[in-house]
Amino acid sequence: MANMKPLLSVKHDIIFRLFFADERNAEDLIALLKSILTLPDDDYNEIEISDPHLLPDYIGDKYAVIDVKLRTKSQKIIQIEVQLKVSEALKSRIVFYGAKLVTEQMGSGDDYEKINKVISIIITDEKLIKDSERYHHRFTFYDPDAEVEFTDLIEIHTVELKKLPDDSDGTQLYDWARFIAAETEEEFEMAAQANPQVRRAVVKLRELSADEKARDMVERREKGERDFRMFVNDAKREGEQKKAVEVAQNLLKLNIPTEQIVTATGLTREEVEALSTQQDK
Repeated sequence: MANMKPLLSVKHDIIFRLFFADERNAEDLIALLKSILTLPDDDYNEIEISDPHLLPDYIGDKYAVIDVKLRTKSQKIIQIEVQLKVSEALKSRIVFYGAKLVTEQMGSGDDYEKINKVISIIITDEKLIKDSERYHHRFTFYDPDAEVEFTDLIEIHTVELKKLPDDSDGTQLYDWARFIAAETEEEFEMAAQANPQVRRAVVKLRELSADEKARDMVERREKGERDFRMFVNDAKREGEQKKAVEVAQNLLKLNIPTEQIVTATGLTREEVEALSTQQDK
């Protein structure tokens, strides 16, 4: 027990894909899908996962979106995506990718009747739907005034982990969402106790967490994200510095006292005096 590796978080997109896109864990994927979707049981008899093996080279693209994409027996297309951060553009991107999965099905001369249903499942670690406290939503083309659905050809499901109540609502989705949201041994143990299938999933996750290659993938992704944030912050600071210098130069032309320029721009006295010397040359 002393040498046991800490469990990796399933809500990390790499671990989510390594776990749920592994054909050995097909029963867990189907259980998760059944907890979210209302499809005929027969649809789950043949699940085809696209690119089921996550190769190390793929992780070289540190900022690629990693998700699980699959087809059911009736050729419905399902994509599952995990997002730790919710941006302003996320909703638009979800619609865009859903529409793209529709248009990709059409070849030259194909009939519209051949378009198969596209289902997007978005699991977020932050609140996405601000106007509702429900943690699971299903969206389609719908007329709210007439209360009539136009089509469910594109269906979007959102599961917001931050909205999970402390107490179980008795659904299978709650149990799986707790498993995905868990970060500590205690949280995983609580999820395992609530559901026998989740308990088996925790055992499988422990095996995956002991895989050094999987841990290396996560570490490389996290390092890439840290490096990217550092790059953005450095660029931001450089931009702020450049703007402060330009303001200081303009204030010097107006003969504003050095101390006031220091206060206004945040530059040091030495930096302002250096700029003044340059202007005097």
